[in-house]
Amino acid sequence: MPGENLSRDEARGRAELLSVDGYEVALDLRSAVGDVPEGSGPRTFRSVTTIRFRAARPGAASFADLIAPSVTAVTLNGTELDPAAVFDGSRIALEGLAAENVLVVDAQCAYSRTGEGMHRFVDPEDGEVYLYTQYEPADARRVFANFEQPDLKAPFRFEVTAPEGWTVWSNGAVEHEEKGVWRFAETLPVSTYITAVVAGPYHYETDLYTRTLDDGTSLEIPLGALCRKGLARHFDADDVFLVTKQGLDFFHDRFDFPYPFGKYDQAFVPEYNIGAMENPGCVTFREEYIFRGQVTQASYERRATTILHEMAHMWFGDLVTMEWWDDLWLKESFADFMGSYALVGATRFTDGWITFANNRKAWAYRADQLPSTHPVTADIRDLEDAKLNFDGITYAKGASVLKQLVAYVGEEAFLEGARRYFKRHAWGNTRLGDLLSVLEETSGRDLAAWSRSWLRTSGVNSLTPVVTCDSADRITELAIVQDGDAELRPHRIAVGLYRFEGTDLVRYARAEADVTGARTAVAALAGSERPELILVNDEDLTYCKIRFDEGSLATLRGHLGDLTDPLARALCWSALWNLTRDALMPARDFVDLVLRFSGQESGIGVLQMLHAWTRSALVHYAAPEWREEGGRLLAQGALRELRLAAPGSEHQLAWARFFASVAVSDADLQLLAGLLAGTAKIDGLKVDQELRWALLEPLASHGLADESVIAAELARDDTASGARHRARCLAARPSAAVKDQAWAQVVESDTLSNALVTATISGFVQPGQRELLAPYLPPYFAAIDRLWSERSIQSAMDVVSGLFPSLQGEPALTAADEWLASHGEAPPALRRLVLEARDDLARSLRGQACDAGAAG
Repeated sequence: MPGENLSRDEARGRAELLSVDGYEVALDLRSAVGDVPEGSGPRTFRSVTTIRFRAARPGAASFADLIAPSVTAVTLNGTELDPAAVFDGSRIALEGLAAENVLVVDAQCAYSRTGEGMHRFVDPEDGEVYLYTQYEPADARRVFANFEQPDLKAPFRFEVTAPEGWTVWSNGAVEHEEKGVWRFAETLPVSTYITAVVAGPYHYETDLYTRTLDDGTSLEIPLGALCRKGLARHFDADDVFLVTKQGLDFFHDRFDFPYPFGKYDQAFVPEYNIGAMENPGCVTFREEYIFRGQVTQASYERRATTILHEMAHMWFGDLVTMEWWDDLWLKESFADFMGSYALVGATRFTDGWITFANNRKAWAYRADQLPSTHPVTADIRDLEDAKLNFDGITYAKGASVLKQLVAYVGEEAFLEGARRYFKRHAWGNTRLGDLLSVLEETSGRDLAAWSRSWLRTSGVNSLTPVVTCDSADRITELAIVQDGDAELRPHRIAVGLYRFEGTDLVRYARAEADVTGARTAVAALAGSERPELILVNDEDLTYCKIRFDEGSLATLRGHLGDLTDPLARALCWSALWNLTRDALMPARDFVDLVLRFSGQESGIGVLQMLHAWTRSALVHYAAPEWREEGGRLLAQGALRELRLAAPGSEHQLAWARFFASVAVSDADLQLLAGLLAGTAKIDGLKVDQELRWALLEPLASHGLADESVIAAELARDDTASGARHRARCLAARPSAAVKDQAWAQVVESDTLSNALVTATISGFVQPGQRELLAPYLPPYFAAIDRLWSERSIQSAMDVVSGLFPSLQGEPALTAADEWLASHGEAPPALRRLVLEARDDLARSLRGQACDAGAAG
């Protein structure tokens, strides 16, 4: 019998055969606390599942999914089956099915330390144990027996026995609790991957959302927000509730389908692998969204976007669910778009589309230029494919395409299509055609050609302006040239013309155009005066790489900071970064632009994105012989802007963090040490605990903070966050023995939790330690096959991606090519990770060659 990797064909066959009427799941989690005898194997909990289901062909065979160390008993229709005969570690064989069936599985399931299934976390601060589940795409089978595919939806009823003093949450409301046994209301039909259990001594706050519906009835939604007790003093639940209520108002106004899941709890949980998960009635978030220290407004905006993204899933994904992971975009692209749409329309974060253009689309552009790029509607053969397709294309490119679709069909037609989609398919499963059909109804447009161009093809187009002017400096023709590796697509764009008014660079003309084919003239701009800057895709209406004519690029080189419109400025920064990544602009030129103009950047999110891009430019795209000089210039510029920033401002905080990340000279490091010790001060800069760790890591990586210094810092911050920072700082030290230890902890052992694995890898890979890391190139390629076969997919992905020797240049490229050539039969998902990392490295080397050419 095949293993854990369920295929699409298997899922289709099972869906044709089975219909599921309901689940009853009883979990005994009392084993989460207390000691486990040495040598007794993994810590486990009892899981008893009763599934009632029908078979379309009596006498047929099928299987249920379960990943567990052991199964105690299996009963099918009253007949006891031998677990040793029917359970192979991931599936339970079901022979001779009746028309109506009852399956009961009594198993011992394992607690997780990888964030998959039932994750168990022990808080180092107080010793308390916290549990939560995370399933997408297919880890509910690590907690209870089920039919693990999105189109076999069913009602669920959970019962959880918990240790004394704990509270338990699930999708449904608590119906009864007595002596540690928690019984929850039955859900409406949902998929297995969005069921949830959260349990432990969590801190819990409540509120209430009320609304009068169109029929005059009142809708009340109990709201809850929870986190570990150790984070309670930092928890700004009032702001979480504020954004939640704003989102519920916004979506109710537009969707005309009342929130259908009763309560709305939001749990901020430790060691979470992703940003959040849309479990209906019990949404889970990474606890890093609770801020232990000062952060910029960009962090609050990111949290608000995530809250709204997950809320949009209550309709797009939970109420109506994709049939199989091919149409994952049906939920993720919509939620990504709706998150920003609601952010701008309902909250204080009215510049959300700037963040979308500058941040989310950068993720999409990178993913869409990898050899693993795929259409928005992807070909997902199995669960490993599905796991890797939670990427920049499924989320950000899909959301960008939807943003363009809204402009194409009209906002009201789009929303009316969504309303019909919910009503028509509530509690069911859909494919792409189901959505397109309602949008064609409401817009009156044939979307077949649009769908083929935008949803069924991959790659990103570049749009370049070509302008000619007459002797009077008037435009005779402005054309848009479309090229790139992708099929030429239809683009609805705005073209902006900019000129100087005083010292400000402002837009004086704008025209919308439909770009089709290789060359499109924008007739509406003929006769306009010669511009200083032509901005293709002004207002960010379409998904493309923006290019510049020579005159516009010269203007940006001299006056980027004078561009007054913040969205236009963000689009120009993004375009310049794409030029750098495409080896069309030397990395040193991009660094120079940032040093000269980023100090004028008013948008804090854009500024922090520029910091990340600039550091990447220096590490990956700068010529090796210029890196030292570039690093010195970057550190000098960062310190200059840190001292110039308004005292106590979020810009000051952003520059402080960036300076710490690029500090390189003795004087730089002495300043960091002084700020840490309190002997140096920068007016207005508050050095809180999170900033202390940010100052300590570069000191550790330069050999100026040994184990005792790091231990002393942990003593100040003996928390879960402190433990992660400690692991990162320890692994960052410039010692061969340290690197050997970190490598062994991550590669040779599987005892660290997911969060500590990630932190250790982050510290291990230091750009200033290329020579120290070079010996790990051969062991990496020797180990990844074993890691993939032995670890869970999430754990294996973290290690394979995180430890790829991207700092080793041509030798790493050669080694990757040799591994790919000799491992044609390796799991496709593993090959994809190596191929993507190899492509990023090849792109870096092209960028380095471009930068080296600029030196001549």
